[in-house]
Amino acid sequence: MFESVATLLAEHEDLQQQLSDPALHADAARSKRVNRRYAELSRIVAAHSEWQDLESDLEAARELGSEDESFAAEVPVLEAKAATAAERLRRLLIPRDPDDGRDVIMEIKAGEGGEESALFAADLLRMYLHYAEAKRWKTELLDRTESDLGGYKDVQLAIKGSSSDPAQGVWAHLKYEGGVHRVQRVPATESQGRIHTSAAGVLVFPEVDAPEEVGINPNDLKIDVFRSSGPGGQSVNTTDSAVRITHLPTGIVVSMQNEKSQLQNREAAMRVLRARILAVQQEAIDAEASAARRSQIRTVDRSERIRTYNYPENRIADHRTGYKAYNLDQVMDGALEPIVQSAIAADEEARLRSLGDDA
Repeated sequence: MFESVATLLAEHEDLQQQLSDPALHADAARSKRVNRRYAELSRIVAAHSEWQDLESDLEAARELGSEDESFAAEVPVLEAKAATAAERLRRLLIPRDPDDGRDVIMEIKAGEGGEESALFAADLLRMYLHYAEAKRWKTELLDRTESDLGGYKDVQLAIKGSSSDPAQGVWAHLKYEGGVHRVQRVPATESQGRIHTSAAGVLVFPEVDAPEEVGINPNDLKIDVFRSSGPGGQSVNTTDSAVRITHLPTGIVVSMQNEKSQLQNREAAMRVLRARILAVQQEAIDAEASAARRSQIRTVDRSERIRTYNYPENRIADHRTGYKAYNLDQVMDGALEPIVQSAIAADEEARLRSLGDDA
């Protein structure tokens, strides 16, 4: 049982030695990757040690139980504890998404519904900001395009985690948010009190740890500069500080105008561009992998409706996992964790089934 653990224990020991080498910390990106993997394996090492100790105690209790009733009474208790420890270890051995420990770049885009959709996009942004605050994550607003009524036609947000443990990573939690979010409520612009349905789209990309991780040939970039514009299209800057970068091989286009400095907008645009290219590369790898190995949650079509926010009923429903609750007001204030955990659990079960199919 758990034959693969020996290899992981050896890797953990090797990483421990690497972390004691001062030369490692001179390379920030590599140090970050090593720390992530070490934190991930440390949980496996601890779980394996606990399971081994319980198995040893159980074996001793069985041997002594024939002569001492007090030891015999311990056997069923230790059997239950050992089974629980074995299941915990089994779940930790499920192959983890290698990007789980990464930070993310999130894009929220207004969709069907005009101004109401833009207002909902602003509500989603507020929800994610509150959720990140509760998780003690740092957030940075990279760019935004405001609507006439104070919503957002498009907003881009960077979210940075605070733990080296991939299980606590930003991508590990927010990768499930990508898709179409549907809202049902009476819009602020509705004078008759009728409930409308509109939608906003959310895209989530794992952020690149270091620029060199995604090689971009400068000759593959088409860079345009223009003046920033606000709601209604009016110019909000007298200089050409806004930047639009087109990656010619993939056709990916990123525009930034949030900062007054052209250089800052260009740097922000490159961060988003690298994240999108990394996502394209990962999708290509996933496409080559066995379908049974892919997360059923992560690989869902980004155009698919994933969640409904029903304001009249105060109801939140996730259409992939079946999660439903009547605390929408709290969710919009950042109480997103139960919904995220339902997606993590569904993903985990899918991975367990795929391991069973391969066995």
